[in-house]
Amino acid sequence: MEWSVTNLACRRGQLRILEGVTFEVAAGEALILRGPNGAGKTTLLRCLAGLTPPLEGQINAPEDTIAYAAHADGLKAQLSVAENLAFWAAVFESDRAHAVETAIATFDLETLRDRRAGALSAGQKRRLSLARMVVTGRPIWVMDEPTVSLDVENVARFARAVEAHLARGGSALIATHIDLGLPTARVLDISPFTKLSGRQTDDPFEEAFE
Repeated sequence: MEWSVTNLACRRGQLRILEGVTFEVAAGEALILRGPNGAGKTTLLRCLAGLTPPLEGQINAPEDTIAYAAHADGLKAQLSVAENLAFWAAVFESDRAHAVETAIATFDLETLRDRRAGALSAGQKRRLSLARMVVTGRPIWVMDEPTVSLDVENVARFARAVEAHLARGGSALIATHIDLGLPTARVLDISPFTKLSGRQTDDPFEEAFE
């Protein structure tokens, strides 16, 4: 799905972090978001996901088309791998059985399907968290450092999942410092749009975001 952002300004707490952010992402395209720590990558992604309203500008994407994968895994520790995926499939009103099986196969979770999420390793939790993107059924994937805790093999598995999503006409915006091996991906450096102004916040929750 093609979508775009026009003259977007975003805040973190009381700070104006970004302004003038403008880009387009075509159907079947991945855009890699780069920039130093504190440049506003996470701030932009949270704004796109609807967690923080923009100060200015437009997000030109149809309603309910963006799926967001944040730093946190977003798992229910007492539920099994399959139950977690079924839960998220229900939230996004996907074809539950088909979506869950597709997600399990995509991220090689078959041997873990009945294991509680709380008993998984960090890398396994990350794979389950990323598998949630498959069950959303949404065409736009927005992801913040998705390969954290993944080994080389599973970074490649994640890249194949993104490529499959793009091949179906989806698109992706991915904040990452590593090379994912996506040969057609474009890179967007967020630095030119970074602008810090406003009152500094003492809220540690707000300071946790770039």
